[in-house]
Order: sequence, then C-alpha cells, then structure tokens
Amino acid sequence: MAAPSKASVVLKAVRTITVRFCPFESNVRSTREFLAAVGSEKVRSTNMNCEVTSMVKHDRSEPVVDITYADGERLVMKGAQLTSREMLEAFQSRCIAKDLQGKAAAKK
Repeated sequence: MAAPSKASVVLKAVRTITVRFCPFESNVRSTREFLAAVGSEKVRSTNMNCEVTSMVKHDRSEPVVDITYADGERLVMKGAQLTSREMLEAFQSRCIAKDLQGKAAAKK
C-alpha cells in the first residue's frame, strides 16, 4: 500500500513529532514509513521550528507516534495496528482542521 504523497504533508500547525519503535519487531513498518514521510526535507521545510525526533529502542516496545500541535493538543497513534496511510490521513486531517481554526481566529 503506497503512502499519500509527501508533498501533501504540511507541518505548519505542529510543534513536535516523536516516533518511538523497536526496529526488531515485525509491526513497525507503518511507523517507519510515517517517519520517512514527515522526516523528508521537503516536508520539514513547511515548518522549520517543528522538531522531529526518532527514538529507536531495543526493548520490544510498541511503535508509537506522539504529535504535539502548536496549541498544545496531542495526538498519540499506536502504529502496531495502523497502516502508514491511516496514520498520515489522521495526522493530515488534524493539521488541516488546526490550520482552518488558525485562519478563522486570525480573521476575528
């Protein structure tokens, strides 16, 4: 299953992204693909203040993506049961909603 285009990912409303996984587990593929999508130079250039961190641990832990938005809200996705497409779609829908909220607040 191919992930959505990296060009569609925008980090404008995001403060931090932390990706944690054990590389020796069989269920980390989607989490690694998500990290590759948000860690690309083109995507990171959409918000140079966004901190993308990967924590690779050998402790058989569940793969987790923890996103903190500029307004303080958090999105935690457990990658063991999600595809990279599902994770990117959830992430992007929240980013679009945050961007629309920011634009509405700026108009007031």
